[in-house]
Amino acid sequence: MNEKVALITGASGGIGKEIAEKMLNKGYKVYGASRTEQKLQYLAERENGDYILLDVADEKSRERCVAEVLARESRLDILINNAGYGLLGAVEDIELDKAREQFDVNLFGLAEMSRLVIPKMREQASGKIINISSIAGKTHIPFGGWYIASKHALEGLSDVMRNELKNFGIDVVIIEPGAIKTNWGDIAAENLLKHSGDGFYAEKAEKQAQAFKEMYSDNGMAAEADQVADTVIRAVESKKPSPRYTVPKQAGFMLFLLKILPDRAVDYLTDKIMN
Repeated sequence: MNEKVALITGASGGIGKEIAEKMLNKGYKVYGASRTEQKLQYLAERENGDYILLDVADEKSRERCVAEVLARESRLDILINNAGYGLLGAVEDIELDKAREQFDVNLFGLAEMSRLVIPKMREQASGKIINISSIAGKTHIPFGGWYIASKHALEGLSDVMRNELKNFGIDVVIIEPGAIKTNWGDIAAENLLKHSGDGFYAEKAEKQAQAFKEMYSDNGMAAEADQVADTVIRAVESKKPSPRYTVPKQAGFMLFLLKILPDRAVDYLTDKIMN
């Protein structure tokens, strides 16, 4: 058994579940957290696995989650902030309370989970906080305004945390996945049509929703979730991890293009890909 203890939010499926499975196989003590108990049962079936119900946007739920892990283990070595979702729709169509909910999960909930574990990691003089961001944190596509804003903010917050915590032996790492084969594409398409499927943006929204479905389908360009999990393991087990990892390779190439192309060219290419 690996003596290190990991807590993974959003572990009920997709990337979070894949990370949990990989860490279980390598002998880590893994606590998976999510709102859906039924989808966390796989953790209870493993000797070195367990789960805790968590609503990352709820203060008391966050506090209970971290307190329970520390009560059982007396240490916490790795926090993987994976919980998140994509609110899609034209900025004009998204009500501000919905935008706040997006930030509550993708940014503020993540920040609070980190704040809760930092004192124990500082006491241990070691720890890793892995923030699952997205290449959306460095890109811009139509109808992704609030989701993309939350990921841009996460990138900046993580960079600041990395520099604040390094002297305490705590590493903060950003993982930037591109398109990954999960149910994200179908949910994103449904979400987009819900908010902007009628009215001024309907035609373009319908085209982009279809593009999401095709991109994330079995025959699409999306990569397998285990590539993200392998990258997380690499960051966790590195003595000196990189500040950020982009996965898969084509996502890294896309970010390279964003650096060298003028904004108008990026706008043009984005429009072509999404339509």
